[in-house]
Amino acid sequence: MNYNQIIGQSEPKHRLIKMVNEGRVPHALLFGGHDGSGNLPTAIVFAQHLFCITKLADGPCGACNSCNKISKLIHPDLHLVFPIAKSKSIKSSNDLISEFRSAFLQNHYLTIDSWFDELKADNKQPIIPVEESNDIIKKLSYTSFEGSYKIMIIWQPERMNAEAANKLLKILEEPPDQTIFILVSNNIEKLLPTIISRVQQIPFQQCSEDEISNGLIKHFGVSDEVSKQSALLANGNYAEAILILTNNEESISFLNNFQNFMRLTLRFDCGKVLQWIDDNAATGREKQKQFLQYALEVFRDSLMFNYGDKNLVRLTGQEYQFLEKFAPFINHKNYETLINEFNQNYYYIERNANPKILFMDLMLKTNELIHLK
Repeated sequence: MNYNQIIGQSEPKHRLIKMVNEGRVPHALLFGGHDGSGNLPTAIVFAQHLFCITKLADGPCGACNSCNKISKLIHPDLHLVFPIAKSKSIKSSNDLISEFRSAFLQNHYLTIDSWFDELKADNKQPIIPVEESNDIIKKLSYTSFEGSYKIMIIWQPERMNAEAANKLLKILEEPPDQTIFILVSNNIEKLLPTIISRVQQIPFQQCSEDEISNGLIKHFGVSDEVSKQSALLANGNYAEAILILTNNEESISFLNNFQNFMRLTLRFDCGKVLQWIDDNAATGREKQKQFLQYALEVFRDSLMFNYGDKNLVRLTGQEYQFLEKFAPFINHKNYETLINEFNQNYYYIERNANPKILFMDLMLKTNELIHLK
């Protein structure tokens, strides 16, 4: 891997390269950013840069023995901690390290949802238990195998329970020599303030639509039209864009699904409504979130079509033709409430709420709101 594989994030990459080149690397860093910002793959590239035997001015060489080990996540001095679905047989990250390697190497923009989908553990809560802190202390007590740094990457440290977080705090206060902690967080607000005070923060911003679109073209070879549609729906999340792109390749039509939803909402044929709900409840959380995100984009473009500059409408082609017919249903009386309802459902889906109950409630409320004149 190298820094060029990270989408956008020029400022964090510049800071990290400068740290390595100047030999001034803090003992604890916090890479904070939302899902799809690239903070996890950047942490791996940064570790590779530090371990690289023949460093270049702009990053790791990618060819030395250390780089090859990092590219497979098998460097003996790189330690990984991540959320697990704890059970009798699974106590810490050590028990799932092979699965994590496989998941990350298949998709560098791994999210907690895709990780737990890989584990088939959708209904369990991701956690970093106290046993993990004991393992961290044990691993870092050893001498480094290759006489260089020992690097501990903790993905989503906000998932630590209180006891584990307090133990981590102690080792952050007095880290072993040549040890570097990289905390990769998607929700800094949930970390203990005392932990935040002991790390140097490297903030990661959401990717722009152009950055996402260009990244999809570069890494997946898709057309300009497909890349822009995926970037539009991704809302600054490159991981989401990859997922949307995959779904496009599987011929999943966001437009058709939204059209069906709105037709059923307007006419409210109870049998067909229940069938739509059953079908969409069975698709899984990611596709349900994509549907809601797509709806939010259509509402936004409808408002621009009705009251703003039509040049700012982002939907094109067949979607634009649909928008011309649908936009009159969206007005200043129902727009804000519709946006709030769909955003709330997105929030609840992320937190494992029952999709059948949510979608039925959304159907009923949309039926009422769409008829407001």
